[in-house]
Amino acid sequence: MKAKIRKTQVIVETTYSDIGRNVKVPTRKACALAVIENPFAGKYTAKLDGLMDIGEELGDLLGKMCVDALGIEPKDAQSYGKAAIVGENGEWEHAAAILHPKLGAPLRKAVEKGAALVPSVKKLGGQGARIDVPLGHKDAAYVRSHFDGMEVGLPDAPRANEIVVCVAVTDSGRPFPRVGGLTHAEAEGKDGLR
Repeated sequence: MKAKIRKTQVIVETTYSDIGRNVKVPTRKACALAVIENPFAGKYTAKLDGLMDIGEELGDLLGKMCVDALGIEPKDAQSYGKAAIVGENGEWEHAAAILHPKLGAPLRKAVEKGAALVPSVKKLGGQGARIDVPLGHKDAAYVRSHFDGMEVGLPDAPRANEIVVCVAVTDSGRPFPRVGGLTHAEAEGKDGLR
C-alpha cells in the first residue's frame, strides 16, 4: 500500500544563543511531517500490513527530507526520533503500525547507521494537535547530551481520517549539555547503547 499524502512540511530549528550565551556552533533540529490518508479509519482491521508498508515508505522520504533540510551528509546526522498523531476516526494501533515494524530501517539508511533504537511517541488528536517528537543519539543511547525533543504540528491536520507522521533528525545535541555521560565523540555505536 502506498501513502496518499495530502501535504508535507519541514521545520528547521536553529539555536544561536540560550541563557544569554552564544552557541559556538548553532545546534539544529529538522522535522519532516507528512499528512496522510488513514486507509483504516472508522473500522477495525485485523491486519495492518498496509500501514506498515506506508511506514517504510515514509521512513525513507521523511528521513531524507530532514537530512536535506539540514544540508548535511547522512553520516553527519547525530540524533533522530519519530512520532504520529492519528485523527479521531483512527486508533493507537494505526500509529504503531506506521512507526514500529518498518519505518526504522529506511530512516537508519537515510542517516547512515543508526545503531540505537529510534525514540517514538503516539497520540490521538484533531486538527491543530501538536506532538513532542522525542530525540535520542542515533548510534548510542547513553549519549545524554542528545536526549531532547521537538514540538511540531500543523493547523489543519490531522483531519478525522488522517494521520500526521513525523521524523526528526539533528546535527548536534543540546546547546550546553552539563549532565555528564558518554559524549558524541566517545560513542562507538556498536550495540546501540555506547
